[in-house]
Amino acid sequence: MKFNSRHISQRWVMAVMGMMGVTMAYVMRACLGITLTQMVRPVVVVVDGGAKSVRHDYCPMPQPLSSGHSKSNRTAVDEDRFKNRFDWDEKTQGEILSSFYYGYILTHLPGGVLSQKFGGKHTMGLGILSTAIFTLMTPYVAYMGSRPLTILRFVEGLGEGTTFPALCTLLAQWAPPEEKGKLSTLVFAGVQIGNIFSNFLSGFIIQYIPGGWPNVFYFFGITSLIWFVLWCMFVYNDPNSHPFISDMERDYLKQSIGSLERKKDLAPTPWKSILTSWPVWALIIVEAGHDWGGFTIISDLPKYMSDVLHFSITENGLLSSIPYIAQWVTSILASILADRLISKRIMSVTAVRKIYAIIGTVGPGMGVMCASFVGCDKMIATLCFTLGMALMGFCYPSIRINSLDLSPNYAPTIMALVNGIGCLSGMATPYVAGILTPNRTVLEWRLVFWIMMIVMTGSSVVYGLFGSGELQPWDDLEQYYLKEKEKSKRGLPMDERLSIIHSKSIEDGKSMNI
Repeated sequence: MKFNSRHISQRWVMAVMGMMGVTMAYVMRACLGITLTQMVRPVVVVVDGGAKSVRHDYCPMPQPLSSGHSKSNRTAVDEDRFKNRFDWDEKTQGEILSSFYYGYILTHLPGGVLSQKFGGKHTMGLGILSTAIFTLMTPYVAYMGSRPLTILRFVEGLGEGTTFPALCTLLAQWAPPEEKGKLSTLVFAGVQIGNIFSNFLSGFIIQYIPGGWPNVFYFFGITSLIWFVLWCMFVYNDPNSHPFISDMERDYLKQSIGSLERKKDLAPTPWKSILTSWPVWALIIVEAGHDWGGFTIISDLPKYMSDVLHFSITENGLLSSIPYIAQWVTSILASILADRLISKRIMSVTAVRKIYAIIGTVGPGMGVMCASFVGCDKMIATLCFTLGMALMGFCYPSIRINSLDLSPNYAPTIMALVNGIGCLSGMATPYVAGILTPNRTVLEWRLVFWIMMIVMTGSSVVYGLFGSGELQPWDDLEQYYLKEKEKSKRGLPMDERLSIIHSKSIEDGKSMNI
């Protein structure tokens, strides 16, 4: 234990474990997208023998390596090959994919309240644990039918809904102001890493591990259970309750953050002030736009690459993961730049948040639109998706942490409200895509991508007009006025925060009053 106390930074342990937790959450959420392409029967494309024909709009199906069979024989072979797959149409698949978000949205606000009251450790840990258990049950339930699988995915969403509000609580207690961007981006990088692993490893497991697609759910479920054990062992709610933290790190966090514990006497949530705040609603709208694009890609990119570009499962797994690798790299670089721009006072917090949000929402919309117009060139299409998703990485040091700017004390509740309403997009996008792409053609998918671009661009305009990076007065009126007085003495801009939560001077002033 002495080794941990002296040599390991516990705030970075929390961040790494948080990143791994988000990774587990997203692999269990997203793996169904690519696995579903191997669970259901493909669209019939052979016309011999009266089979229904579907026009694939200038992206031809790849020809089989063997040319010694007639078309009718190939049809029989294909029917035998797919006889054990589920006969679920696009609408049914959309319902299954979207059902997760119906549960996900319901536990955001309860998760925020629980995190504020009991801390983020167990609020997040128990949520991921429940999702892992239900993920292990997925293959068995899938064979029961589409309706039981839809219900199971709904229950999985209930478990994961606490993830981001809990992480918001932990970051508020562990992230110093000058490291807020880096720590937060590291934690939320689990989103991209989860999507990378869910696509790449799912394709590899399905192709090379005997047993096929059920192994995907077994692997990710068991891995998440292992993470839960490590999470309980090494992560604590705040620095004050951590038995391994060094005195040097504890003192540093007290000086930079101003408090080592969650505020126990926090006033009731100021719902009226939150719900009438323009910056909060601007954040909600831009998050909804971001989520519309993000969930469209998570749920439907593997299907697009399979149904339109006709990638094999191994190609699909690899190339579907490349955009998320680019997004991960961009998010890290963008966070470093954001922290530097703010710490050097080159730009205000508000300006950084707005510019980054616009880049991170407009860019992906343009990328997917370009991908739908490049024809059947798989490499150029993948490049367009990659460039668009790379730009989405700018959202992580922006709208993902904006709730911490607006209200450190009530950040979990705001995060729950923002992420919960944003998840309405997750409920809608798979279902809308399923309705608009009954034949899975390029032209049908192009309409899906047009809608995505319009929604994301419109939401960025709203945030650019009404968003803010300033601490809101209703967070803590006494602290707010003391901090503004201190900033005016030092000649700092109004939105250049000295601290993300309590400054040391405020803490000292309160102790003197006591």
